[in-house]
Amino acid sequence: MTIQSPPPGVALIPESAPFTPDQRAWLNGFFAGMLSLDGSGPAPSDAMTGATPVAGDGDDGAAPWHDPTLEIDERMTLAEGRPLRRRMMAAMAQQDCGQCGYNCEDYANAINEQAEPRLNLCVPGGKATARMLKQLVEEMGGGVLDPDEKAAKEGAKPEKATDVQPGRSREAPVLARFVSRQRLNGAGSEKSTNHIEIDLTECGLDYEPGDSFGILPRNDPTLVDQILAAIGAPADFPIGDKTLRDALIEDTSLAPAPDALFLLISYLTGGERKRKAQALAKGQDPDGDAATLDVLAALEKFPGLHPDPEAFYEVLEPLQPRLYSISSSLRANPGRVSLTVDAVRYKIGERERHGIASTYLADRIEPGAHVKAYVQKAHNFALPKDGAAPIIMVGPGTGIAPFRSFLQERHATDATGPAWLFFGHQRRASDFFYEAELGLFMNAGTLTKLSLAWSRDGQKVYVQDRMREESAELFAWLENGAHFYICGDAKRMAKDVEAALTDAVAQHGKVSPDDAKAYIAALKKVGRYQADVY
Repeated sequence: MTIQSPPPGVALIPESAPFTPDQRAWLNGFFAGMLSLDGSGPAPSDAMTGATPVAGDGDDGAAPWHDPTLEIDERMTLAEGRPLRRRMMAAMAQQDCGQCGYNCEDYANAINEQAEPRLNLCVPGGKATARMLKQLVEEMGGGVLDPDEKAAKEGAKPEKATDVQPGRSREAPVLARFVSRQRLNGAGSEKSTNHIEIDLTECGLDYEPGDSFGILPRNDPTLVDQILAAIGAPADFPIGDKTLRDALIEDTSLAPAPDALFLLISYLTGGERKRKAQALAKGQDPDGDAATLDVLAALEKFPGLHPDPEAFYEVLEPLQPRLYSISSSLRANPGRVSLTVDAVRYKIGERERHGIASTYLADRIEPGAHVKAYVQKAHNFALPKDGAAPIIMVGPGTGIAPFRSFLQERHATDATGPAWLFFGHQRRASDFFYEAELGLFMNAGTLTKLSLAWSRDGQKVYVQDRMREESAELFAWLENGAHFYICGDAKRMAKDVEAALTDAVAQHGKVSPDDAKAYIAALKKVGRYQADVY
């Protein structure tokens, strides 16, 4: 590849960045060309040049809390003393997953500017994020702006194209046809993971590898009937143009129990029950069971209550969409999208709980039926534009989903770059997802190397363990320009994988731990380390 050189005096990748001279020269040339740094194009952004932007409120733009492995208390500590909009960002789950319809920073800015009144859109952050946002909004007097200031801010806001394009936003879902489900696990597996096929020809949606598919599920009718029985409400009580039963199935979140429900309960009870309900409404945990309380469990905790059906409905939160990493390539599967979904089922006490969307897809929707859906464009998670660039993918369990999409895309486009996949699960015999297809990719040269880890076959071995075993080759791939991808659990697996990669850089790059961390940070900055975590 011809190495491009930036104009004299312009270096977008600093000399201290941990790249070889050839890599640094190529990156400087690439960004220079992209940004037209000959005076005819836009100036390089602060993110590219490493300059520290200063906002009108004096904030320097740094976001040390933007790490999905950190708990909310840690994030808020890191944001102490920062402007309100930045502390709002720190309250988010930091996954940039798009379930809220924004990334974390834009959602925070929209709330701060009163462009977004909803404080409960951060699904991964849950009640902790919603409570913190409510507290922060109260700091600005409930968020009341001068009318002229509000109008000015509204006028200055760029129009969000996704808001007006059907199927491109949670606000404008379309109907897609459910085709099939197929269990991926074999006999003896402790998991239930389904390969889901959905037809897009009627709705006309398209997507790119790395995108996610938003599903607006329906609640389990059996659960709704139990809730109606608990409050003694008639199923056909009118809620707008629907019955109460249909509104609970289609429109409301039934887990976790919202603070407003406990506040309502406190108005209907007295004595010790009232005090407990008030404590739960404030986010306290008087009996040590708050984390287990969905709507039905909350009603069972305070039995015998018969709230007004409409008042009960109004204190519940709206049902949120669920996002799943797309596990197919549109070029390889025209008019179709595939998902790889773990059916979430677990017991608390004597009652089995179900993940709403995962069991909707696994159990309740019938082939041929339509599901409300949309495509969520990826935030910084995509294949390199150069098909010759090496890629390393780490995706245990359902984390393999986007990498199946990557491999299908590379196969369909005759990409020549080497590809290395780390995949792991519990048992090889029953949990080796897409084994035959991966074998075909290996035979075709689309997949160069496959490293496997099984945590229940004898010794517990995880993907990060395989990375450490092959750390020398891993570092060599990075030095050869490989792009690194990870998909999976943000709190544990992703953190362990990054630690293993950092250790590989330190050991084989013969640098200090701090310099190894700087190396990884540089990869992230130029888009060569990308994560899709949840």
